[in-house]
Amino acid sequence: MTDKLTVSVLGTGIMGAAMARNLVRAGHTVRVWNRTRAKAEPLAADGAHIAGTPAEAVEGADAVLTMLYDGPATLDVMREAAPALRSGAAWVQSTTAGLEAIGDLAGFARDHGLVFFDAPVLGTRQPAEDGRLLVLAAGPSGHRAAVTPVFDAVGARTVWTGEDGAAGTATRLKLVANSWVLAATAATGEVLALAQALGVDPQGFFDAIAGGPLDMGYLRAKSKLILDEQLTPAQFAVATAAKDARLIVRAGEAHGVRLDVAAASAARLERAAAQGHADEDMAAAYFASFDPADRPSA
Repeated sequence: MTDKLTVSVLGTGIMGAAMARNLVRAGHTVRVWNRTRAKAEPLAADGAHIAGTPAEAVEGADAVLTMLYDGPATLDVMREAAPALRSGAAWVQSTTAGLEAIGDLAGFARDHGLVFFDAPVLGTRQPAEDGRLLVLAAGPSGHRAAVTPVFDAVGARTVWTGEDGAAGTATRLKLVANSWVLAATAATGEVLALAQALGVDPQGFFDAIAGGPLDMGYLRAKSKLILDEQLTPAQFAVATAAKDARLIVRAGEAHGVRLDVAAASAARLERAAAQGHADEDMAAAYFASFDPADRPSA
């Protein structure tokens, strides 16, 4: 197979749009589709072909990359695409779908003759735009050459977790990694909220931990978004983070593990979304610490 592929990208939100742009820049023929067409149309200026339906997008494609909201949404879209899917094409499933959905997605791939790769990514808007995502992937080694050009275009590194995408080993690792990201985000918001309530200058806290084991770049980056009121455009939106948090909680429950911090993070994110912050960066979970009537300025 040539290194230049025809790749269909289904889902052009924050991550999917950036991945599509980098695929175009790498010289691939890229067709994109999004349920809300207006979100896909700007990609035409980058050289992507805008498709009106999932089936139109995937016709003749060497690889199909899905970056949609969740597992059920992905399955629905792939069913719409089914009449035009090419047997033997690679399906790079990058949606954070959760463990419950992986079996259904892999079953669809098997029924339609697709080579299934479980391939969620780690990273937010800026790494996605820079083509610097970390790709977590599972799939048959005999077919990896077909997707390596895709992964190279969107990511800085690929970590292979297994031979069988249906086993969900890459998704499992993604949920573990996201559990840490969400916990750190929630803690950042609570630290700033408590400082606000107690009249403590946050800079005093940053100075106290500077250079020590409690200091971390992520804390400072997310704090800056809150303090500088730079929550849009989102690096990773509140609503999507809330969905991922619930997937993490359910995965823990299914394996006999109680995840109190993940459950609390989900509740905070859902509360922030209900307050009107759904499309803002997940750091906006900070506002969930306050009654909306008493909402402070960060």
